[in-house]
Amino acid sequence: MSRLARRSVGLTLAISAILPIVAGCTKEASGAYKGPYEREVNLAIPAIEKSAGFPFKHMPKVETRSKDEVRGYLEKKFNESSPALELAGTERAYKLLGLLPDSLDLRKFMLKLLAEQVLGYYDPATKVLYVVQGTDKKDGGELIQVTIAHELVHALQDQYVNLDSLEKLHGENDRQTAMQAVMEGQATYEQLASMVGGQSALNMPGSWDRVRRLIRDSQGTMPIFASAPLLIQETLLFPYLSGAEFVKAFKERRPGQAPYAPLPQSTEQILHPEKFLDLVDAPMRVRLPKPNSGSLVLDNELGEFETRLFLYQHLKDLGVAGQGADGWGGDRYMVVNTGGGAAISWLSLWDTPVDAAQFRDATERTIERRFGVAVGAGGTGNTRRFTAKGRTIELTAAMVLGKAAVLYTDVPAGTSTNLIDLAKVTLEKP
Repeated sequence: MSRLARRSVGLTLAISAILPIVAGCTKEASGAYKGPYEREVNLAIPAIEKSAGFPFKHMPKVETRSKDEVRGYLEKKFNESSPALELAGTERAYKLLGLLPDSLDLRKFMLKLLAEQVLGYYDPATKVLYVVQGTDKKDGGELIQVTIAHELVHALQDQYVNLDSLEKLHGENDRQTAMQAVMEGQATYEQLASMVGGQSALNMPGSWDRVRRLIRDSQGTMPIFASAPLLIQETLLFPYLSGAEFVKAFKERRPGQAPYAPLPQSTEQILHPEKFLDLVDAPMRVRLPKPNSGSLVLDNELGEFETRLFLYQHLKDLGVAGQGADGWGGDRYMVVNTGGGAAISWLSLWDTPVDAAQFRDATERTIERRFGVAVGAGGTGNTRRFTAKGRTIELTAAMVLGKAAVLYTDVPAGTSTNLIDLAKVTLEKP
């Protein structure tokens, strides 16, 4: 979700689709909370504490907000988390990779999308859970229970982890997406577990597959989401679905522990929980030097999840996309303004030369399909070079500090592809 989905700031997906499964499963509980939505909050808190395995340190605060107030909040948070220049650079990067259409105004679209989806949110800055006015009238009032339960988990998290600080990371897209996946994944998992009477119900054969399917299907009923490009749809869903699966695996392996210390550092660890739980195959942080020419617009990272999306976007083959991104070991890209226009250079590291070769082969196919060139048009050898649609694209196999690597460069035709000096790349442990 890339930095795109994090604009949600506590986005509550339409989990109303699973209400037929959970409705009526939670028993009334008397509690100490007094305030708006008293019944719903006191109903949810003991069930959440039991499922999560640790208590609220103090009672949360709940308030209501009008749709206009929520819209203003979203715009404010969006601008804070994505300064205009950073968002423009992110938008340019995804367009250069073919993940967003050139005609899309990302800021306008995301604000419309988030306003469509948000029913409630927890604001770590004010420590208040806000509910959008009118939510209690949706779906016979049942959706308010889902919304409050989900956001209460965020309120609980914030009493143990500083959520506000996690939102302020910049230039670490993959790391922040992984952290968000834990937070949204836990909120989704604990919310569901608290409403169905415990984790055992979610672990019944077929239950989790049904939950995934219903959440995905529910999004098709939301017009703006349904019209969103694949990148936006999948990065919005990733923290909830893959994040919840990570939390499920974590709780099975480490019962009674919270998945915060430490937090996963990459979407690779979310997609492959065993790599995090077994403390193996930690990714490297790639640091790029200044570009050899042109002016730097933005540098950031994709991670394994968005690398998969890149391959799937152009190949429409889940198997090839998954295999091509498997073995990811770190990456970073830079967007550069050249005399001829915008360019991108993306360096990815791989666990083995075989992993790097699989990714390069899959990427070569994406170039051929996306730019409409003949199979094998890039030539042979370590560097494959393509010229099409006013662009020059190079795909190079290399070694960087002992790691198998692939360098993808896309520049305006007639512009030098030598944007990155690989000898000056540095690596850091997370």
